[in-house]
Amino acid sequence: MVIDFRRARRDHSPLAINGSSVDIVKNIKFLGVHIAENLTWTLNTSSITKRAQQRLYFLRKLREAHLPSPILTTFYRGTVESILSSCIITWFGNCTSFDRKTLQRIVRTAEKIIGVSLLSITNIYITSCIRKATNIVKDPTHPSHELFTLLPSGRSQKDVKNGKNSRNPPTTFDLLQTKRNTQNEQHDHGLKYHVPGRAMKVT
Repeated sequence: MVIDFRRARRDHSPLAINGSSVDIVKNIKFLGVHIAENLTWTLNTSSITKRAQQRLYFLRKLREAHLPSPILTTFYRGTVESILSSCIITWFGNCTSFDRKTLQRIVRTAEKIIGVSLLSITNIYITSCIRKATNIVKDPTHPSHELFTLLPSGRSQKDVKNGKNSRNPPTTFDLLQTKRNTQNEQHDHGLKYHVPGRAMKVT
C-alpha cells in the first residue's frame, strides 16, 4: 500500500523483495484494523458494523429466552462493545460524522433489545482514552510517558475540547491529555502534552 498525498500523482516504481515483486493494494488489514491508502476509516467502520450486527442476532435470541437485563448487558459488553471498542483510540477520532452515526445506531439497537441505557460510542472512545492515558502515566517505560507532564497548581488553561482556538478537531493525544487532566482536577494538577511545533496545556 502506498500513501501519497501529493497533488501531482505519479506512478510509483515497483517494489521487489528477493526478486519477487510486491503488489500494491488499496487497503490492508493490520491487527484487525482496515487501513486505506487515503487514511479514511469508512472501510474499517463498515467491517466493524457488519460484525457487530451479526452479534446482535444472538443478543435478540437471548432476550427471546427471557434472560434478565444484567446478563444481556454482560453479553453485549463482551461480544458487541468489545468489537466497537477494538483499537478505537486509533481510528475513531478521524471518523466522519456519518461513520460515527452508523456505529451509534448499533448501540441504540442494543439498548432497545436489552431495555437499559448503554454507553454511547463517543463515551466508549473517551473511556478508552482515559484508560490509555492512565496506563501511560503510570508506566515510566512507555515510549509516550515523557509526553505527559504535570502542571503547577493554580494555572488556568483552556480546555482543547472547546475547539475555539483550532479549526481541527482534537487529536487522540489531545483528548487523552484533556480527559486525564479532568481526572487530576481534584489533585490541583493539570496535564500537559508537548506537540512538536506547538504547546498545548489543558485543565
